[in-house]
Amino acid sequence: MIKPKIITLSLVSCLTVNAQHMKYPSTEKQSVFDEYFGEKVPAPYRWLEDDQSPKTQQWIKTQNELTFEYLHNIPFRNQLKDQLKKLWNYERISAPFEEGNYTYYYKNNGLQPQSVLYRKLTSGGKEEVFLDPNTFSKDGTSSLGGIDFSKDGSLAAYQISEGGSDWRKVVVIETQTKKQIGDTLTHVKFSNIAWKANEGFYYSSYQKPKEGSQLSGKTEHHILYFHSLKESQSKDPIIFGGEKTPRRYINAKVSEDQRYVIITAANSTSGNELYILDTQNKNKIQPIVTGFTNNYEVITTEGDWLYIETNEQAANKKLVRLNVTQLGQKEPKWETIIPESESVLHVTGANKYFFANYIVDVHSEVKQFDLNGNLIRTLPLPGLGQATGFTGKSHQKEIYYSFTSYIYPSTVFKLDTENGKSELYKKPEINFDPNQFESKQIFYTSSDGTKIPMTITYKKGTQFNGKNPTLLYGYGGFEISLLPVFSVATAVWLQNGGVYAVANLRGGGEYGRKWHDAGTQLKKKNVFEDFIAAGEYLISNKYTSTEYLALSGGSNGGLLVGAVMTMRPNLAKVALPAVGVLDMLRYHTFTAGAGWAYDYGTAEDNKEMFTYLKSYSPVHNVKKGICYPATLITTGDHDDRVVPSHSYKFAAELQEKQNCKNPVLIRIETRAGHGAGKPIDLLIEETADKFAFAFKNFGIKELK
Repeated sequence: MIKPKIITLSLVSCLTVNAQHMKYPSTEKQSVFDEYFGEKVPAPYRWLEDDQSPKTQQWIKTQNELTFEYLHNIPFRNQLKDQLKKLWNYERISAPFEEGNYTYYYKNNGLQPQSVLYRKLTSGGKEEVFLDPNTFSKDGTSSLGGIDFSKDGSLAAYQISEGGSDWRKVVVIETQTKKQIGDTLTHVKFSNIAWKANEGFYYSSYQKPKEGSQLSGKTEHHILYFHSLKESQSKDPIIFGGEKTPRRYINAKVSEDQRYVIITAANSTSGNELYILDTQNKNKIQPIVTGFTNNYEVITTEGDWLYIETNEQAANKKLVRLNVTQLGQKEPKWETIIPESESVLHVTGANKYFFANYIVDVHSEVKQFDLNGNLIRTLPLPGLGQATGFTGKSHQKEIYYSFTSYIYPSTVFKLDTENGKSELYKKPEINFDPNQFESKQIFYTSSDGTKIPMTITYKKGTQFNGKNPTLLYGYGGFEISLLPVFSVATAVWLQNGGVYAVANLRGGGEYGRKWHDAGTQLKKKNVFEDFIAAGEYLISNKYTSTEYLALSGGSNGGLLVGAVMTMRPNLAKVALPAVGVLDMLRYHTFTAGAGWAYDYGTAEDNKEMFTYLKSYSPVHNVKKGICYPATLITTGDHDDRVVPSHSYKFAAELQEKQNCKNPVLIRIETRAGHGAGKPIDLLIEETADKFAFAFKNFGIKELK
């Protein structure tokens, strides 16, 4: 492995950029180079990686001043904001779940910054507020990052995220009195809470970064601890991980019968090991599977049996079971319970049944099985869309699930697991008429002949004349599937005459492991070609034209937009890369970025990988003399998942080299992170700004 060599020369004078009609703030260029395999790569904006420096903070301030001056002068920006606010103002609840004697659910009355956790006695009774995250901070930017209950439901540990950060605090409370017990745990990251009876719980965290700030410094080894309620956090023993068994991601879960502690360990976002601590076997940690070739998840346990979902020799996943008495044997017997099929499988459990949620051409089909894999029934759903939930305790007869689509607001149903009958539990009262819209799936052909699904949604009666404002959204990575989901933002876009298209690109999980792998590492450009072909399909079929097409995506999808707009700058009029991974040579040096190497590879792997990454890295492929789309980059200065310097450097490159009047702006939210937990008011403001920017650059003078 050849590591990059940094060469710093003298400073170059500050650069003031003019892109014809727009004057951008000065961004200093420095003569800094990285050296990879004998090739020097300029890094003129390296200083923007110092996220806490006064110079970077001043740059953020001046960029935001320019951006918001531009946005505030768009005449229909406030109109869009009012539309979003009006439509968002309806009561929303989650699918309920049972803990102890109570049924819990999240509810938002409409415009509350954060949803509130309510509960009521399962046997019947009035609802009450159990936990209100809106009390965590005055401006609503602290959010509930998760909550886990002890087996009897008498204790709960909840996580608080401040400003959207992945770093969390953990507070323990008695559920009856809602009073805190013991200290508040700090510096917890990428962790669930796994209770061991009422003694305490397992949780995971990293040591503080050795270099850089807590928001941008690289995190190395994940560590699994056990916290006793009788002790302070400083005394928590290490259970697994650290320097002795270094892993990048470690988490634990305790089986419902409290017999097993299941430990999942991984070094990247794909492929993991499984370990088990059996309290009936000397509390010794034993490996179930080692190595990182495949994915494994323990769904449930039953006596000596472990039920495991895996993609080992099953690209679309299967459910198997293993008897713990065979652990340590040379060839333990893995018994298939639900075999692999042509559709991707995800399994949940409740009332000693399994619910197999299949992805069938990007929509849900759900089947119910018993513990031996015998099919009980196929569950009817309201239509083609996405169904989620189907979880519960091993004795829980009635469970809940949600169903949604692009034009079907999320609706909660109650399911009787014994007879398979569903009943409506909660339908949202929202001022949106699905009958006015149409959502259809098509398949288009990518550059190498691969058929790619895309769902296109629009108002009925839309004329396909090439003049419809069209938002093309994609992701294409980390085996994440984009299934239909209702969104207020999308609804407002549609109500204003827009077309909304979602392309299910390679790199995602819609068609399993092979589909995912076809968009990773040295095949990553397949994803970008798929997205380009989606845009070309929309244009050739007159849904839109280049002048009315906007590209949109966040995180890995931000990389998608950045790569496509630099590969094909004339494809779309507008680009909206959000919280994007945009410097592909250095992404792995920040926070948990090294864990993304399965999808991307790193510039240090070998010369071939370095050359490939450099060939599409958005920061390194902005060229002078090119007219790029009107671009609104969005990020958050508290983003410690994809650090904002990716976006800062991309903005600086584009502003320097843009060769036409299309504006290049960066909107930096100073009260938010990667996106999770963002309060409703910030979501409304950001969405209104994106839509206003797009409509203005389409040349639209007033909204329909």
